[in-house]
Amino acid sequence: MAEAHQAVAFQFTVTPDGIDLQLSREVLKHIYLSGVTSWKKRAIRFKNGVLTGVYPASPSSWLIVVIAIMSTMYARIDPSRGTTMIMVLSAILFATGLWLSFIFLLRYILKALLSYHSWIFESHGKMSFSTKIWLVLVKLLSGRRPLLYSFQASLPRLPVPSIDDTIRRYLESVRPLLDDEQYKQMETVANDFKKDPAPKFQKHLKLKSWWATNYVSDWWEEYIYLRGRDPIMVNSNFYTMDLLYVIPTHRQAARAGNVVHAMLQYRRKLERGELTPLRALGIVPMCSFQYERMFNTTRIPGIETDFVQHLKDRKHLVVYHRGRFFKVWLYYGGRHLWPSELELQFQRILDDKSEPQPGELKLPSLTAGNRVPWARARLKYFTEGINQASLEAIETAAFFLTLDDEAHGYDPENIRSLDLYAKSLLHGKCYDRWFDKSFTLIVYKNGKIGVNTEHSWADSPIIGHMWEYVLATDCFQLGYTAEGHCKGDINKSLASPTKLQWDIPKACQEIIESSYMIAKGIANDVDFHGCLFNEFGKGLIKKCRTSPDAFIQLGLQLAHYRDKGEFCLTYESSMTRMFREGRTETVRSCTCESTAFVRAMEDESTTNEQRLALFKKAADKHQNMYRLAMTGAGIDRHLFCLYIVSKVMGIDSPFLKQVLSEPWRLSTSQTPQQQLNLIDIQKFPKYVGAGGGFGPVADDGYGVSYIIVGENLITFHISSKFSSPETDSFRFGQNIRQAMLDIRALFNLKEKM
Repeated sequence: MAEAHQAVAFQFTVTPDGIDLQLSREVLKHIYLSGVTSWKKRAIRFKNGVLTGVYPASPSSWLIVVIAIMSTMYARIDPSRGTTMIMVLSAILFATGLWLSFIFLLRYILKALLSYHSWIFESHGKMSFSTKIWLVLVKLLSGRRPLLYSFQASLPRLPVPSIDDTIRRYLESVRPLLDDEQYKQMETVANDFKKDPAPKFQKHLKLKSWWATNYVSDWWEEYIYLRGRDPIMVNSNFYTMDLLYVIPTHRQAARAGNVVHAMLQYRRKLERGELTPLRALGIVPMCSFQYERMFNTTRIPGIETDFVQHLKDRKHLVVYHRGRFFKVWLYYGGRHLWPSELELQFQRILDDKSEPQPGELKLPSLTAGNRVPWARARLKYFTEGINQASLEAIETAAFFLTLDDEAHGYDPENIRSLDLYAKSLLHGKCYDRWFDKSFTLIVYKNGKIGVNTEHSWADSPIIGHMWEYVLATDCFQLGYTAEGHCKGDINKSLASPTKLQWDIPKACQEIIESSYMIAKGIANDVDFHGCLFNEFGKGLIKKCRTSPDAFIQLGLQLAHYRDKGEFCLTYESSMTRMFREGRTETVRSCTCESTAFVRAMEDESTTNEQRLALFKKAADKHQNMYRLAMTGAGIDRHLFCLYIVSKVMGIDSPFLKQVLSEPWRLSTSQTPQQQLNLIDIQKFPKYVGAGGGFGPVADDGYGVSYIIVGENLITFHISSKFSSPETDSFRFGQNIRQAMLDIRALFNLKEKM
């Protein structure tokens, strides 16, 4: 949208003699500075591309090799047997070839080292000698200052598990959910599948794993996300909350100014590749490919499938307030707007008293309803004129910002405050978030903030990484004045935000209203409960010598059994980012070991010692399954890809059809925290995040997201549907609380950490 920026630079009028250009010296200066900034960015990207391309070597090592080869000319030594002594150029070429060969050798060695995963299966604090040697070698080959994408070429590919292992683990996972007769039937179907046609499908997957960077991720994005025709609001998008206890300022425009500026700082680091890659143990790198589409990205609706549109370095964002859309430029004179300047722009929007144009108020509900009507409306009503220009401004924006006219946040005096806050972030009014944008930043009128994220482009740890940076930068670097305003001078000469124009006919308004009613029905059915569990946290669980995640997952199994009187297929998300372009895998948390533990807890004749022994056995089992999922030996992504192959080949598989139709009545996920460690929560205990959540997956099930906040707090985000007589989110929250306390009692650890 460069023409809008140029319209500020050039003032012109049409005269009988043609076009008369009136050039502004100040504006030309800004254009010049913008050009300089642009070329600087290109130079930085090129430099980082070179650094990433030759990693783990460095350009200086090339010079060393060249000097070494050149020195052989004076020593009358010819390591290339005649090829390098002809002329200096040939010596340089030979040295460069030798240097590149050395780089590929280092990459191959590093990739081989990163394929070693035995370290993850070792007991905490008990590292084998071979693992110690491995860690030293990985650290030596990793270099001192890797950039965000430095390790990408050295990450191993996600392996394809064997059919035998996947079938065995699958049968093991469903055993506690089936009676003897049902299990025998499933065993027969599974074994028939293993004989034929599984080997045919497996060959195709093996071939894909050799050819594609990751044999799962592209199909996962396409078939799980982009081909879905149902609304993505609630069903796919997820949310992230602000700091739990702190609101740095109650001035809405000021909070928006600081947060947007912090996001722009993060985006600059991201686009230059200057962020430090996430590494397990501080050494083992995680894949960074999901970060690429965080900004300037929109999900575009299609009739049969959507697609993700990602652009480079867009210089504006679009703001929604009280039914109006405004375009705000993020740059001035070749630099980001300062927080104070952004505050001024947002305050201008808040002070604007204009009314929405016909059809404009609920226009975003098109992104909240079914995908096909939205795709057709987009083709019919938004491909020309002012509608096309305005929609393009939204879809090409860095991200979407809603200046909300409600106040939300955690209030200890209001038991429902966290519930209402979560629902607002998840769906709002169904027409005040642009659910297709990579993320929508929501700033409430009391200064509280949050994010609604579209799911296809990335998973929650990615947006969580950015969110940690933004919150820390907002509170501890940028700060506010005593009156709550952004720091810095106010440049009142900035052009005001541009109000987007629309011409929405009645027929389109009817489609908008239809999408809104569908979305409103979904939103009204969401039963949410935010449960702050502060009886104990990670500190006490560590004393139990148990994985905090395993502890909580067993608590959820016990709570669910008490809530519904039965066990169910349970989904827990784990990551596969130790592999190139890895995303997630499923941990099937309901096991024979966990059900045995739960039954023992409900059996009064069982002693605490017996229950504790069963708990430890179940926790070890869960931890081992989590590790298997992280190291590429999971069940569900393999079965999913086998199913895709079966559909492509036109071969019907009763086994795969049954597996993929099984409902996940308990869907769980842990929100990562302290990925960047920018806030010392021991020193600043009030500056803790509240985590985030998602909508219910099954009509009669629960969705549970949890975050282990420091040593003393665990926050649960629980969702279900009001329409289900079997579920109640508040009731389930109470069952979770009691289950956690009952498990703690097994260890006789009464004190609060």
